Amino acid sequence: MPTSNKNIIIGITASIAAYKACDLISVLKHKNYNVKGVLTPDACNFITPLTIQSLTQNPVYTDMFKPISEFNCQHIELSNWADLVVIAPATADIISKISYGFADNLLAALVLSLPKKTKVLIAPAMNTNMWENEIMQKNIASLKKIPLPVRQAGGKYIFIEPRISRLACGTVGKGAMADADLILSTIIKHA
Repeated sequence: MPTSNKNIIIGITASIAAYKACDLISVLKHKNYNVKGVLTPDACNFITPLTIQSLTQNPVYTDMFKPISEFNCQHIELSNWADLVVIAPATADIISKISYGFADNLLAALVLSLPKKTKVLIAPAMNTNMWENEIMQKNIASLKKIPLPVRQAGGKYIFIEPRISRLACGTVGKGAMADADLILSTIIKHA
């Protein structure tokens, strides 16, 4: 099977749905995408960098200020490498940080430093009340309005709607991360 020659960053945030990123990475690797993982520091409480490194067969990035053997600005290097960034799962925290331009962790800094042409797919995972919160919906709407450069159609930030399911808190409602198949088909469409 030929290499896709597409570089995908999978951003993983602190959600119980973090384990679902493993299936997504496995499918992407099977389809010969080049994949690197970027975990927020709190995501490491849900899934280990070693798991993601084993699946991607690449180093995993978790800390913007981790000592390195040679100089590079990790967020800039990664943002230039990526053809597409997929944040799955995306918590309310990371969506809000991106919306307001915060860069206090490696994933947020990477998204902020992306070239204008690079799309970001966001697969939210959160409690129904958080998803439906007016502030969250305002943040999502503001990101959806950011356009790509003139020669590209569509917006820079593409949201893959969460589904209705039984959530980690025990309630049933909208907020479960979209299935890997839907995320994969969206990646194929936009990569």
